[in-house]
Amino acid sequence: MTRTIADLIQERFGLPTEAGRARPAEGPLALLLSHRTQRRYRPDPIPDDVLEMALAAALSAPSKSDLQQVGIVLVKDRAKQSTVAGWIPDMEWIGRAPLFMVFCGDHRRIRRVSELRAKPFPNDTLDMFMNAAVDAGLVLQAFITAAEALGLGCCPISVVRNHVEKLAALLELPPGVFPVAGLCVGYPRESGWTSMRLPPAVTVHTDRYDDDDLPAQLDAYDRRREARHATPKESQRFADRYGYAEPYGWSEDKARQYSVPERHNFGPFIRRHGFGLA
Repeated sequence: MTRTIADLIQERFGLPTEAGRARPAEGPLALLLSHRTQRRYRPDPIPDDVLEMALAAALSAPSKSDLQQVGIVLVKDRAKQSTVAGWIPDMEWIGRAPLFMVFCGDHRRIRRVSELRAKPFPNDTLDMFMNAAVDAGLVLQAFITAAEALGLGCCPISVVRNHVEKLAALLELPPGVFPVAGLCVGYPRESGWTSMRLPPAVTVHTDRYDDDDLPAQLDAYDRRREARHATPKESQRFADRYGYAEPYGWSEDKARQYSVPERHNFGPFIRRHGFGLA
């Protein structure tokens, strides 16, 4: 039986739908709906032309006011890649990926453009920081989609921001350039699995933001997600602090994850790194 877009939507959200029932599971929609994070790679190197195509597609992403505030560092020095992997030992795929990349917001370039054209730049603002971060995020997503279309698999690594000072020094990031996320890239060694997402009823609003039904929606989502891929008891976060929960759903996991301070060094780093954030 031919799979359809509706089948992929159902797999992604765990909910029945008829949307896309008449469309075969192919093309850009199918590629996006079938996305799977890949953490296990074959040792095969990525050919230069394949990487060039993926980068060209990624840099075709939308950009705020055509400012193009993104910088990409290809970490081809294996010693540097191993250094990053050593900071994050529970993610061994960082060191084993055939390619590791760091996607950065680049506010430095537009400042230099202003200097080169002898124009003032009175826009060292939080909004400009956000523009650069969003540009980098859009390019990151476009790269992942392009890479998957070329048979590659990817795993974003936001935890590099836990080590932002060391990473900036390692990659010699000048003031105005900051890491948004790392990315492991390679040819997948296994098929991976589809991560179930929150239902559109939670994330999509019409005319006004409304989360009155959030408790019931979360309970239902937790049950669907646990039925598909339950969290092993030994993987429950901070069991020494909170004990073991049964059931242990997505909402419990995320509440525990953010019950402790995380990346409180990032804001001070950004301010020291050339952003006024006025």
